Amino acid sequence: MSTSNKTLIVKCPNCGCSVPWTPEQVSKPFCSERCKLIDLGEWAMEEKTIPGESLSLDDYNDDIAADDDHFFH
Repeated sequence: MSTSNKTLIVKCPNCGCSVPWTPEQVSKPFCSERCKLIDLGEWAMEEKTIPGESLSLDDYNDDIAADDDHFFH
């Protein structure tokens, strides 16, 4: 039985550079810590979002309270 030694190559989500998917590549799927931090900053500044309805803080608190009721009874 032969094992393939091909390394998976992915594109950095930030700059598009080729990134080998190996244990040594600690920033994967990003090519570098810099690209990882740029991406994190874009999410933190809400420049990137996941499509869907936004929930208000009240909706979130109601969901948490409902979960607590089930947990503690």
